[in-house]
Amino acid sequence: MTQVYLIRHGETEWNAARRIQGQSDSPLTAHGVAQAKLVAQRLRTAGITHVITSDLGRTQKTAQILADACGCDIILEPRLRELHMGILEERGLDTLTAEEELWRKQMVDGTPDGRIPQGESMAELAGRMRAALDSTLSLPEGSIPALVSHGIALSCLIGNIIGLQPSAERRLRLRNCSISLVEYQTSPWLAQGWIVETAGETSHLVSPALDEQQF
Repeated sequence: MTQVYLIRHGETEWNAARRIQGQSDSPLTAHGVAQAKLVAQRLRTAGITHVITSDLGRTQKTAQILADACGCDIILEPRLRELHMGILEERGLDTLTAEEELWRKQMVDGTPDGRIPQGESMAELAGRMRAALDSTLSLPEGSIPALVSHGIALSCLIGNIIGLQPSAERRLRLRNCSISLVEYQTSPWLAQGWIVETAGETSHLVSPALDEQQF
């Protein structure tokens, strides 16, 4: 059995300001750094052997705090990046036109083949996230990796594991520095493959009551 921890990055300045990030970047807030330290404290005795992270700054910062606590280096993995939000990246949610808001909602409301102009589809996101997860199966036996990624990206991956279509409505909330756990199991009682053990756990956060951070 291979266990993989999935961790969303800490709160960023653009999360707090309700700006669309996508593959653009924004630094962690002081609260986001504190969240990262709490998740690191929670997982420092979990036996994590590899910290594999999206190469965006907000995930790298979160991952470095975790890696320092676990005594390992970070490994950059571009496939773990957030959904590319095209021409809406860096925009404030309160500045969107009605048409632009429709484009944004189509990424999470079940619209087949939704795509923001110059952006990425959910199917493309699901494909690269699943490939990144599957690549952990080639790590040495006994490895326990942690993947540090983003809200939409991780919820899309979990949806893929449980058999949802990439365009399915987004019904999973993953707060900043939440922890999910997936396992690759070969039990004779269940189908071989990835299963979701837990999703979006925040019990390790002292102050988890944040506004939902969509993008």
